[in-house]
Amino acid sequence: MRTLLAGLAFPEGPRWHDNRLWFSDMHAHEVVTVDGRGVRETVCKVPNQPSGLGWLTDGRLLIVSMTDRRILRQEADGTLVEHSNLRDLAPFHCNDAVTDASGRMYVGNFGWDLFDSDANPRPTTLIAVEPDGTARPVGDELQFPNGTVITPDGGTLIVGESGAGRLTAFDLDANGELSNRRVWATLPEGCVPDGICLDAEGAVWSACPRTGRILRIAEGGKLLEERQVAATHKAFACMLGGTTLHVCAAATPLPEACIASRSGTIETFEVNVPGAGWP
Repeated sequence: MRTLLAGLAFPEGPRWHDNRLWFSDMHAHEVVTVDGRGVRETVCKVPNQPSGLGWLTDGRLLIVSMTDRRILRQEADGTLVEHSNLRDLAPFHCNDAVTDASGRMYVGNFGWDLFDSDANPRPTTLIAVEPDGTARPVGDELQFPNGTVITPDGGTLIVGESGAGRLTAFDLDANGELSNRRVWATLPEGCVPDGICLDAEGAVWSACPRTGRILRIAEGGKLLEERQVAATHKAFACMLGGTTLHVCAAATPLPEACIASRSGTIETFEVNVPGAGWP
């Protein structure tokens, strides 16, 4: 394990793009990049917490704005504008997302107020946001849809259900519709998926925040490999850039503690199989 970048509040939603790691420092309200030498750059500020990231085919950045349930688009001059408003589709905060080759973004959401101890968990939908910003629900009855990947052929979408401890797959057609729902893998006991990424052998790497483990899992659930962040930290998301696995880690997800401690880090591990598909 190598610490590429430290002093972050709560890194999430990592993406490999233009030979740099892009991620959301969620509780610092920033989108950030870092290169292989550890040089960071703040891309923009997002007042209502950034999460999932993606790009339109013309290169403009899309950002999930969590607490106001919007997708923001960064224009060529750096300004942020509303790309899509998901308030009528997402019952609570939006979260991670994946954007396909056409610029269509699939956005997860909590489904319920998990900060309310009296609230009951409830299933929710994945939301498809077209390149023009129109949005619709796809794939319902998901338990906290979180990290999501699309296979290189564009034919399969895999989403981590953080509320169910499993990875769920759908067939994906050219119009962005989902069908043939199935359990792709169940995670080991005590693990739940958060941010995930896909490699060229079709395995999924999944960060498991409860344990600090990052698991490489084959379809069907076989555990192929694992990595571990420092005992003081939890792992919240991962992303392959070539054969470098980047892991978003922090001591806690609680906003006030994150801001006070700045314990968030980007950790890297070298692996044998490079990344593939989207993101």
